[in-house]
Amino acid sequence: MIITKTIRSSTSSTKARSHSHSQVLLSQSKSQSAQQPQQLPTDVTTTTTTPPPPVVAFMPRKYQEEIFIRAQSGNIIAALDTGSGKTYISVLLIKWIVLQPHARGKVVVFLVPKVALVEQQAAFITSQTPLRVRKFHGRLDLELSDRANWKAAFEGADVVVMTAQIFLNVLTHSHWSIDKVSLIIFDECHHTRKNHAYNGIMREYFQIDPADRPKIFGMTASPIWNPKDAEGSLQTLERNLDATVIAVREHVSELLENSPRPVELIKEYYPPPDHYLYLNPNLWDTLSYFRSDDVDIPWDKLLMKYHVTRNSLGPYCADLFIYHDLRPRISQILYQIETSWKEKLGDPLALYDEDNCGTMPMDVDDVVNVPKPPIPIDLEQIDAILTDFQPWFDPSPPSHSSSPLPSSPSPHTPTSTIMSSSPMAPTSHQLPAVQSTVPITVPLAWCSPKVKALTEVLLEYYTSTFHGIVFVEQRQVATCLAKILGNVPELRGKIRCAELVGHGGGHGSGRHNSGSGGMRGKATVSVRADVKGMGLARQQDTVKMFREGELNLLIATSVAEEGLDFPACDLVIRFDPLHHMVGYVQSRGRARTKSSSFVIMVQAGHTAHLSRYTMFQSSEPELKRVYQSREGPTRPASPGTFSDSEEGELEEDDPEDLAVRERYIVPSTGAVLTYGSAIGLINYLCSLIPHDAYTPPPMPKYSGDYAAVLELPASLPLPIDKLVYRGPPRHSKREAKRAVAFLAVKTLHKLDVFDDYLLPITGSKGRSEYDADGRRLTDVSAIPEILDVQVQEPWTLGPRLRMHVITIDGVDAAGLVTGTELPELKLMSEGHTVSLRCTDELVFDADEELEKLRMLDDYTKAGIWFCVTGRPIPNLMTCFVVPLTEHNCIDFEAMQRVIDEPHGTYDWTGITEADYDHLMVMNCNRYGRALILHNIRKDLTARSVPPPGSREATHATFEDYFVEHWTRKNREAYVPTDCPLIEVHSLPRRPSGLYRPMGRLLDIDAIRTHTAPVGSIVPQGACRRTHFSEGVYRAFLFLPRLCRRATDVYRAREARFQLGLPPIADDLLIESTALPTTNANWNNQRLETLGDSVLKLITTVHIMNKYPHRHEGQLSQLRQSSVSNRTLLARATEIGLERFLTSEGQNVHVWRYTVPEGEDVLSHMLNSYHAVQRSFPRRSLQDCMEATLGAAFLTGGIEMALHAGGALGVSVGSTVPWSVRFSRRPESSPVPPLFLELQAVMGYEFHRGDLLVEAVTHPSFATSSGASYQRMEFLGDAVIDLVVMRHLFQKFPNATSGQLSAARSRAVCGPTLASIAVKRLGLHKHLLINNAELSTAINRHVPLLEALMPDDVIVKGWKYDPPKALSDVLESLIGAVLIDSAYNFERTTAVVEVVMSDILDVLTTNLPRDPVSELMVWAATAGCKRIAFQKSQSNAELRRNDSISVVAHDVVVVGPITATNLSLSKGLASERARILLGDPNFEMNLARLCDCGKAIPERPSQTIDSVESTTEETSDLTDETEEGFATLAKRKLDEDYAPSENEDVDVEDMEDVEEVGTERNDSAMEDCRASIY
Repeated sequence: MIITKTIRSSTSSTKARSHSHSQVLLSQSKSQSAQQPQQLPTDVTTTTTTPPPPVVAFMPRKYQEEIFIRAQSGNIIAALDTGSGKTYISVLLIKWIVLQPHARGKVVVFLVPKVALVEQQAAFITSQTPLRVRKFHGRLDLELSDRANWKAAFEGADVVVMTAQIFLNVLTHSHWSIDKVSLIIFDECHHTRKNHAYNGIMREYFQIDPADRPKIFGMTASPIWNPKDAEGSLQTLERNLDATVIAVREHVSELLENSPRPVELIKEYYPPPDHYLYLNPNLWDTLSYFRSDDVDIPWDKLLMKYHVTRNSLGPYCADLFIYHDLRPRISQILYQIETSWKEKLGDPLALYDEDNCGTMPMDVDDVVNVPKPPIPIDLEQIDAILTDFQPWFDPSPPSHSSSPLPSSPSPHTPTSTIMSSSPMAPTSHQLPAVQSTVPITVPLAWCSPKVKALTEVLLEYYTSTFHGIVFVEQRQVATCLAKILGNVPELRGKIRCAELVGHGGGHGSGRHNSGSGGMRGKATVSVRADVKGMGLARQQDTVKMFREGELNLLIATSVAEEGLDFPACDLVIRFDPLHHMVGYVQSRGRARTKSSSFVIMVQAGHTAHLSRYTMFQSSEPELKRVYQSREGPTRPASPGTFSDSEEGELEEDDPEDLAVRERYIVPSTGAVLTYGSAIGLINYLCSLIPHDAYTPPPMPKYSGDYAAVLELPASLPLPIDKLVYRGPPRHSKREAKRAVAFLAVKTLHKLDVFDDYLLPITGSKGRSEYDADGRRLTDVSAIPEILDVQVQEPWTLGPRLRMHVITIDGVDAAGLVTGTELPELKLMSEGHTVSLRCTDELVFDADEELEKLRMLDDYTKAGIWFCVTGRPIPNLMTCFVVPLTEHNCIDFEAMQRVIDEPHGTYDWTGITEADYDHLMVMNCNRYGRALILHNIRKDLTARSVPPPGSREATHATFEDYFVEHWTRKNREAYVPTDCPLIEVHSLPRRPSGLYRPMGRLLDIDAIRTHTAPVGSIVPQGACRRTHFSEGVYRAFLFLPRLCRRATDVYRAREARFQLGLPPIADDLLIESTALPTTNANWNNQRLETLGDSVLKLITTVHIMNKYPHRHEGQLSQLRQSSVSNRTLLARATEIGLERFLTSEGQNVHVWRYTVPEGEDVLSHMLNSYHAVQRSFPRRSLQDCMEATLGAAFLTGGIEMALHAGGALGVSVGSTVPWSVRFSRRPESSPVPPLFLELQAVMGYEFHRGDLLVEAVTHPSFATSSGASYQRMEFLGDAVIDLVVMRHLFQKFPNATSGQLSAARSRAVCGPTLASIAVKRLGLHKHLLINNAELSTAINRHVPLLEALMPDDVIVKGWKYDPPKALSDVLESLIGAVLIDSAYNFERTTAVVEVVMSDILDVLTTNLPRDPVSELMVWAATAGCKRIAFQKSQSNAELRRNDSISVVAHDVVVVGPITATNLSLSKGLASERARILLGDPNFEMNLARLCDCGKAIPERPSQTIDSVESTTEETSDLTDETEEGFATLAKRKLDEDYAPSENEDVDVEDMEDVEEVGTERNDSAMEDCRASIY
């Protein structure tokens, strides 16, 4: 071996200059520094995976000040070595720029090339400044389409740290613009070349007027890519970044002192031998005998990587790579074969022994006689070989071990699974740890000479504090080398290493199909091998362990060359050859202590690698002098096209191609389409196309070489000629592909496939700024959760009063006076019919007006005190009850008698038997108790002896009884003995406004009750007879209900008039605006549930026709944006819907129809105020929007719903009826004979047979000549939803909203619709499919679905998982009927009702809860608040959660249970958990685990607070946390006990309760009677 040493170079230093303003900033920075660390900060200093470390204040060094000062005067690129503190210079520049006047309202953008750097640079800036720092990369926060939140994020930040591609996307879609940026910092700016995102950003930069451009600051350790043309490389970088490359000139010595160069060494090694002393035959040789096309394994690619690994590391590592690549592939193939067989059994519960469900899966062969599918012989052999070699390569148990590790901390945890218990199911615990090794000692004889040489270097430089990095090229080399080094005998106990590699293609993408289809054709599946890459979290963990000393050696690819914050390394080794100057400079920069060494490993005799390194080494000082020695360099002018001419690239962008590139700018938004963004936009569009588990993800196809052809997926609903694009000729294949993609995006934008922001979807999760019609939505972020609003109110005074006559059972009983002309109305209660009509305007003489008004006020207050509240009313009334003469004029004489004697008179003269049961009297010993005279007992006095059996019989005389019961602390009972006794019965007060509309009356409302009133006997002399006539006091008794009804009708009609609503029935409109807080026996929740379905359909029809070229995925997003709570809230506030909502409770113990306290009475007398202050949750507005649509639909069908939707501002397109807007084509097309029988079964004949064909065409069958059913399925889903909901609404008028929703979900779920499709229509025979696997899966499920009874489908449907295509085709067929019938909803409804008749007949609202709800309600009733679901992966290679466990009090009670989908897993886990937790014999039952305290009552009380709390948004709640599970469980429990109409407290019962409450306050009322009158 030959080792040669390279000598460090040095450069003289000069003095520093400084700018006066900069010195002020720098001195401030210094004064804030408590102390200066001894070691210079690196480019990035911290990560954010844990709470931020203590802030360390840094003092700038002279060379940093020099660069900082020069950066203020222009755009510069700071060329400084790794570890010299470039990031700190950028922080100084950030602090300076935000102080400049021109930077106000702008943001600083810090760009990095890699995801890991976002976290670290953001953390460093946060630690050094008080600025608001936001960070963005592909794994964080916002979706690209979430325009509103992108804008808010930028507006709410001072500095944004992000990957370059994300910022380029933000600019492309005009979420933000360059002119709103004050400074752009490019970390590792040498990437600004070719088609890198940095260069794309700068292209947008040059489109801005120079006066509006931000400052540019670039940072790099290697500004020159091509040492052969240093000046050209430098000029290219400067031109592309519009900046000048500078270096430290005045403080070079300080720079060298703080960023020392390592000793550079060359380590030569011998070439690899042809033969090793190793296993014979080895793993690869053994496997090669069984290579077969029956197993989908990329053998050729594996062979290539095998040889690369063998030449680099030796035969053992090559086999190690093969083992860890093939093991998960084979395991997954066997797993899917097992899954496929089990699914052939149909019912997933057949896999379980009923007695041991959740504990041990029983042998399936004992349940049903379904033969296992044959496993290919080659596959069996490969699996056996891997198992045989497992002890050599894998320290973990084999994946087919019969005893997988339990997930529970308890040894008694059940391990219930369906498929994860399969012998071939890889489990998550088999994931390799960060430090993964091999199970055996690896002798160097099994390793290549290159590994032996590496071992020698490591041994030579090893110390107890050793830190080193070995740079390799390929991921599998890094992984294998990291696994073996710690087990090489010479290095055992010294080296603690791990690999550090990039994310790799498709990391975490979840692109693997994961449906219930089993194998795809052959045993084919693509499985991610371990070498595909590392996730961000694992990268951060590895770096942290290296930084903290748990690891002392990293085997890294180029991901470790740039930016990541490592401790200064003692040793850096280039294990594989250097290819460019940047790699040389960047990797050497990791060795930055004075004693560091940088070792280059070169194969003996390989002169090309050695000469390349020598060139890099010798040319570096000269290259530095190119930019260090330039005095006032002139930055080259930036041309219209970018110069990218550098050697060493695989394919150059031809200047002629660059010259003809276009830019397409959308005038209305400023969104920009470039050649660089076009391909990504096409891919984004295709990625949104929905596809099932059996259909590959739709992808664009490019063909041709220098004139590319782009073929879009046939599942895009485009005209045939718009699915294929032919691009112009170009000089490179890559440019030709960009050109045709650019052409396609331009065309698709004109077709409205892309919107004006060049996005295929608008908004994300209902957070768009615009609705489906492009109308801007009001910002609702500032609207509080509880609204304080002015609500319409009829009760007012004003200059003009109006007389209304109250009629009871056809007899005019009294008058009602207020300042509003009330609508004529009628209500029925307790068998009495009460009506109200306006007669005329009430006019008083000017000199008598105040006196008359006082009389009305005093009279009405006296009557309300007697008959309604029993409490004083301090404020002026806004409505008055008055006695009437026979001509319906106010009887002022009768009013005066009441005012003069408000408690009545003791004069009983003239009272006869005719007054019995009509005269109202009051016992002076019990003030406020209205009594009705029943009889005068002249045969009895107070001295009489009570008859046996009476309640007074316990006393010697009536007098004794009266004295004892009526005596109070502050007064004696008044019991005259010289008068007869009278029989009376109480007249209960009526403080409740509760009533039922005429359309919702019950028998109790229409039939008069004859319950015997509670009677008593009192002395006549102790009673006063009142001056209220029978008609008047009866009017007072009905007054709360009358006022409530008048208020409801008034608000409904005002809403109809002011909002422009169609003629919705009064009672329905009243119901739609009645909030749950009213505590009435009806509110808007049922209508809201119906209206939700109405809104879904009318919006779906509109966007389907408005956007004929958008696919189902895009339409789903548009619909979501249009029906989201945010959109409904915005539209409701825009039209002022809150003015018409009714939130007041029914109880009026405190009379509310008065002038508000504190307001000017005179003003109310002179002006009419038709509004009153009320409070309710803002969620009520969203509910009322939907409820109003439901009311309109019930009144006038779809046409009236469209009118209502237009008035409310929702996206319905037009109020013109659908049959007019979407009239069908007059020409018909024949129905193929294949579908004639289907038409007969449906009871519908298609006018257009092509619609029927499209409705049964699966995407796998679709071609460019015909569309698939996806858009129709989107429509049919909404149709069925509304048909089922209307059926339930009408069939179960007493069902609650929750019951309606639960029943609907059972009827429209996938298993139910699939059973109808198969059993009723035989759609599996008509479905056009070109997918063998899907056909096989359907055929497996057909017998099961045919055998299911409708009751079983409704109750147990959640347990089945048939292919989604079966339910989809039924929905699409219904959608086709709606279109074919010219959007005749009623005709389509008839078809749906016929098709679904079996299900609708058995559908009920009294369904057993689904297992998840059952578990939640049961846990809530038991009072347990510490239960949650836990997701996990049965197969880590698929990167998706498919298993559920139930955790109670930190103990895994059940699971993980794995099924074909996560919903089924959760249902099975919940079902089992409910059984086990309630089993007293189970040692982990809830009674033993739970210590949450006393259980909540079985039936919770319904208070206003509880009702309001249920209306809050639940989108942020998750049942995967204990708090979320408990909250959701409580809400489900409340929904279960929410009173339906047949559970409502009856009007009379409520009033009896109120009377009891009033009895308790008699004493207080008596004490305050003097203040009343």
